[in-house]
Amino acid sequence: MRSYDTMTAGTNLQATATQEISLLGRFTQQRATVLEALIEAEESEGFVSAQSLHTRLMAAGSPVGLSTVYRTLSALAEAGRADVVRDMHGERLFRYRPGSDHRHYLICTECGVSVTLASVMVENWAAGVARTSGFTAVRHTVELTGICPDCGPSAEGSPRD
Repeated sequence: MRSYDTMTAGTNLQATATQEISLLGRFTQQRATVLEALIEAEESEGFVSAQSLHTRLMAAGSPVGLSTVYRTLSALAEAGRADVVRDMHGERLFRYRPGSDHRHYLICTECGVSVTLASVMVENWAAGVARTSGFTAVRHTVELTGICPDCGPSAEGSPRD
């Protein structure tokens, strides 16, 4: 039997997913299921691939197909409700974005941990490029990667075990 807090969290997650999916047009339970899984993954893992999200759904007994996962994640990204970065192999990774604010991340290439950055400088730079070039509706993607302190060399300078 689930506790009240667990049931409330589940209900809130479903309500959030239903509201967010309505931004994409036609509501389907499969889209809502994908978004719920993305929100849960964001809380526990951060960025996640469509493949790993699909694997998570399959393990939970969900009949959502991989193509539905890809289409839903792409639609969420296009609607500004998911951030997208690429891993070192070029695979797109997704993370739920609870608000409409655009974010930038520094991502560890070893373990995948991500840190949200204060992105005022990037936004100012992009706006300046738009102004000086005469382009309109300029969009940008900035991906910063590195090795986090936990994965990097120890304080003594020797590689981590």
